[in-house]
Amino acid sequence: MEVAPTGVEASTEVTRQLEELDAAIARYVRPDSYPVAIRMLKPGEPLPKGVRVPSESVGERWIICQSIGIARRYGWAVAVGREDVICPAAAVAFGFRPPIDAYLKGYIAVGMYCETEEAAANLEASTWKFTPGDYDRLCVAPLASATFEPHVVAVYGNSAQVMRLVNAALYSTGGRIESTVGGRLDCAEIVIQTMQTDEPKVILPCNGDRVFGMAQDAEMAFSFPWRYQERISNGLKGTHAGGVRYPIPVAMRSTPVMPKRYQELFAMLEKEDAGSAQ
Repeated sequence: MEVAPTGVEASTEVTRQLEELDAAIARYVRPDSYPVAIRMLKPGEPLPKGVRVPSESVGERWIICQSIGIARRYGWAVAVGREDVICPAAAVAFGFRPPIDAYLKGYIAVGMYCETEEAAANLEASTWKFTPGDYDRLCVAPLASATFEPHVVAVYGNSAQVMRLVNAALYSTGGRIESTVGGRLDCAEIVIQTMQTDEPKVILPCNGDRVFGMAQDAEMAFSFPWRYQERISNGLKGTHAGGVRYPIPVAMRSTPVMPKRYQELFAMLEKEDAGSAQ
């Protein structure tokens, strides 16, 4: 396994920020899996310390949604690139392989996601993409143990937990979170969309993420650029202090209406109490 030389590891300040952000998310959002740090490695950029390349370390070829799932559930730091990613849609979107004519015509989308070749070609054309050759690998690790400065942070959770992250992102500025969704290739929406717009995103896990990344039916995700890390931490703290919290403090303080026979029996009990008191 490759090891990064001195100088490419996260600085002491970045390490502190990673740990503080992870602590804020753990306290105020309470996700079931690890929040993850994601960095795109440029050609020639060495692997951060402690990162596994699955084709080299375990003899397996992992795709991107699977690698994110392994990082957030196993707690492993993983890097995948051209030799690992056997999902052709992700390999093209992340620029690990150039698009060919069959891809551009929607070869894998027609009949599965789209009715016609024209619709399939349009779906592929609208997919978020990096320019081929811009990056060699995607690196992903749990936030608290990442040894690199991320481009993107992603958190999976239920809709209420994602709502809390939306609240946090908007706490100091207001406005709206704007996201696009295609129902497939959510890895591109998590990473590429977030990096290219430089703004937070609400993510709907795609079919592949559910099959290979083990995203659950009740899960969504929230991604944001690293520059938002302090804003998210402060926003979670501020909105929590304002009363927007997770678990949601539902309105429970009222006298419940019991079933009719329960009411009748309770009336008998009260009558018995009254008789005993005389």
